[in-house]
Amino acid sequence: MQTNAELLLHRYASVADGIALLFSDYVEVIIHDLESQSVVHIANNISKRNIGDPAALDDVNFEQTEAVIGPYEKLNWDGKKICSTSVVLRDDQNTPIGMLCINMSTAPIEAAREALELLLPMKNLIPQPEKLFHDDWQEKVNSFIHLWLANMNLTIPTLSRKDKRVLVEALYEEGAFKGKSSADYIANVLGMGRATVFNYLREIKNKI
Repeated sequence: MQTNAELLLHRYASVADGIALLFSDYVEVIIHDLESQSVVHIANNISKRNIGDPAALDDVNFEQTEAVIGPYEKLNWDGKKICSTSVVLRDDQNTPIGMLCINMSTAPIEAAREALELLLPMKNLIPQPEKLFHDDWQEKVNSFIHLWLANMNLTIPTLSRKDKRVLVEALYEEGAFKGKSSADYIANVLGMGRATVFNYLREIKNKI
C-alpha cells in the first residue's frame, strides 16, 4: 500500500516539474506531505530548502476545508519578496494529504517596474502648456474622437461605414475641419479615403 508521500509524488511531482519548467528561473514548486509535515519534492529550488525539511505550513493558515490558498506574500532567504499560492492535495477519500506550493519570485518584476518608473517622467508631468497647444487642432481632434468613441462604446477598428459617417458629422459640428489639412488627417485616423471624407462633408453641408 502506498504511503501518502508516495501517492503525492506519483500524482503530482510531474505537475510540479511542468509548472516550474514553464516559468523557468522565477517559479519554484514544492510538495509538502501533511502526514509527516515535511517537504517531499522540490522543482526549481529557489528557496534553498531540502527534501525532508519541515513543511512550515503554519504561515499559510491552512484549514482542512480549503482547496486553494492565496496568493500571499512572504520573504525568501535573500530577503526578496515571493508571491505564493498553495493548493490542497487530497486522496481518493477527499482527505487532505499534501500541499502543492507555487512560489514566484517577484524581484525581477519589481526591478522592471522601478526601471519603468525611472524612464516615465510621471511625477514631473505638468498640464499641457497653453502657449503650445492653444492652436493644436490635431490634439483637439484626437481628444474629441476618443471621447466620442468612449461614449459610443466603440473603437476605431470596429467602426462601420455608418459610424464613420456619423463621426465625421460630429467632427464637422465641432469645427474640426477648420485646420489646415484636417480632412486628410481625419481620413488617415479613421482609415478612410480622402474622397470619402469630402463626400461626407458635401452631404452634411447640403443637408444644412
